[in-house]
Parts: sequence; C-alpha cells; structure tokens
Amino acid sequence: MQVLQILMAGQDILKNLSLPSLLIVGIITVLGFYAGKSMRWVRMPPIIGFMMIGVIIGPSFIGIIGESLREQLSFITEIALGFVALSIGLELNFRSLKELGSGIIIIILFESFFAFFAVAGGLYLLTRNLPLSLLFGAIAPASAPAGTVAVIHEYKAKGNLTKALYAVVGFDDGLGIIIFGFVAAFARRMIGDGASGAFYGLFSTLALPLKEVGLSIAAGSLAAFSFAFILRNLESRKDIFILIFASVLITTGVSIRLHLSLILTNMIYGIILVNTQQHAVLQKIREELSDVLPLLFILFFILAGSNLQVLSLPSLGLVGIVYIISRTSGLMGGAWLGALIGKADKNIRQYLGMGILSQAGVAVGLALIVKHEFSELGSYGAQIGSTLITSITATCIFFEIIGPILTKIALKKSGEISF
Repeated sequence: MQVLQILMAGQDILKNLSLPSLLIVGIITVLGFYAGKSMRWVRMPPIIGFMMIGVIIGPSFIGIIGESLREQLSFITEIALGFVALSIGLELNFRSLKELGSGIIIIILFESFFAFFAVAGGLYLLTRNLPLSLLFGAIAPASAPAGTVAVIHEYKAKGNLTKALYAVVGFDDGLGIIIFGFVAAFARRMIGDGASGAFYGLFSTLALPLKEVGLSIAAGSLAAFSFAFILRNLESRKDIFILIFASVLITTGVSIRLHLSLILTNMIYGIILVNTQQHAVLQKIREELSDVLPLLFILFFILAGSNLQVLSLPSLGLVGIVYIISRTSGLMGGAWLGALIGKADKNIRQYLGMGILSQAGVAVGLALIVKHEFSELGSYGAQIGSTLITSITATCIFFEIIGPILTKIALKKSGEISF
C-alpha cells in the first residue's frame, strides 16, 4: 500500500512538470539503449531491456508515458511496423523460398489453423461460450513480427530457419486477418445483430477481410513499382534511403487511411523489390535499413512496454492461462506437423514453433474491434468484448516477454547464431 502511494505521488509530480514530448523521447532512447546493452550480461535479447524500460516509465510505475503521450507518439509505432514489414519482405526472395519448398505454405496453414482450433476448443471446454471461444481462437494466429525480426537482426541470424521465420511471421498475419473476419461475422450472427437482409449482411461482412487483404496487396504492389521506376535514376545510397523512407511513410499512411493492413502492404512492397531489383541496389537498401532499424526497435518496444500494465496480470485468471497454453501448443504443434508433412528440414521442424509465439499490437487491435463492434449487440456482446480485450492485453505481456527469448533459443539451437 505504501509503495503504491509513493508511486502515485511520483506520478503526480511528473505530470506537473509537463515535460516536452521530444525531451521524453530523447531520455527514453538513451535509457533503452543502455538497458538493451545490459541484457547481454544475462544473455537475453536487447528488446527485453527496451520493454522493461517501457513498463517502468509506463502507468504501472513511474507514469512518464501515459495514454495521451502514447497517442501523440503512435506514429512512431506505425513507422516502425512499416519498416519491420518492409525488412521481412526484402528477405522473401522467391528463389530462397523455392529452396524451402511448398512446405512453407503448409506450415503457415497448419500453425494458423491449429492455433485457432486449439484455442477455440480449449476455451469452449472451459467456458461453454461458443462465440467467445471462437473469437479467442480467431485472434490466436496473429503474431507480432517485430519481436522475431528484432532478434534476427540483433544476432545477424542466417539459415533456413531464419528464412522460414521471416515467411511465417510475415504471411500469417494476412491469413489471421481473413480467419478473424470470417469468425467475427459468424459470431455476430450467433449472437444476433437484428440486421435485415441476413444473407446479404453476412456476405458483405465476410467480404471485408478479403477486401482488406486484396487492397493491401494492390497498394503494396503500386508502391513497389512506383519506387522501382524512380530508382532507375538513383545511384547514391543516401538518395535511395531518403526516397524509400518517404515511400514507406506514404504506404503506411495510405494503409491507415484506407484501413488496410500496414504490415501486409509494406511486406508486399519489400517482396516485389527483392524479386525485381538488382543485388547491388538491394544491398544499398539493406545497409541503410540496418542503420535505422535499431533506433526504431528501441522506441517501438519501449512504447510497447508502456502499454503493458502489470496490475492487469492478476486479471488473467483461468481463461488467460488456457489461452496461453492452447495458443502455444497450437502454434508449436501446427508448425511441427506442417513442417513434417511439408518435408522441411530438421531445424525447421524442431525449432520454428519456438520463434513464432510473440503477440502484441495486431491481437490487441483485433480485440478492440470486437469490443467496439460487439458492444452494439447488447449486454451479452459487451461482456464478450470486455472479456476479450482484458484477457488478450494481459496475455500479450507473457507472449511479448517469452516470444523473443524462445526465438533466440531456437536460432541458437539450430546453429544459425553463435551466441
């Protein structure tokens, strides 16, 4: 009790100081930098240090970053996700993917649908609430590619497992959006939204995720071909980076404005670039990205950490525990079986599932959609939305901490990193 009173008093003092946003960003960047470096002493990924700083300066403790400041700085998160998605796309060369074989498609399908059925089944056995269980299941495949990519970049991992991780965390978000769209539409009908023209309403609702994915692919393709046209007259590495930075901002902004998947849009952008441009040009782009991504990772994960409220952990309850166990077993089991059927190599079979557990922004975003849209369906719908957002927010704390740690372990055991 006394500790809480001290924390609240400290938060009040900091609020009264009214520190400028730029000053706060500068301070947290320095803190994050050294926190990340300190993680090497305990052989942990640096992003754990970044997130710890976020938790400490967030509302759980010091309270320097509150809701209003997070809103002001949300563009940093969006920019970071845009560049993460681009960097994933730049690793998905069709020739490299061909070496992995068609098994990678089987893996993505199996890990996504196994996670869906494992979570939906596990929570239905617990709650006997079918709409709630299906919605939890629909959110389960969504991953947080930033955590996996940050570990890969930090340790400069290379190999078949690394290529497979890029492909899976990139494409499973697109599949996850489609699964969620269909399941959310079905759950609405189960609860009953009273809409007239039920067939047309169901059809139009189911068409939304397909439309989102299709337009995301189209927008990413347009951005890539436009940039490739401009690229013909550029030779300087700096000039290339300035224009690619601007194009990612434009692509991300268009995605937000049109309610598209900014991850899928920028990933398609990267895929087209890596499969159409010369190696020398791609090397210049990668070198510039390697300079800017570490800074974006620091800011992104500090802001992510500031969203994680420690006081929400006790609210996990049995629902949260079942969700964690069933999602973990579904993703890992599905990835293993998909790799086995797809005849992927031994490292992918044994370790891929460990590298795809991170979950954060996309999952919380989908839960917020449920909370907003299902609150219109009466008290039952509002209760489902409230349960979902509380549990998903709390479980993301676990997955964002354990995900990068297991990714590092998987890459080390596979021999694709040396420390």
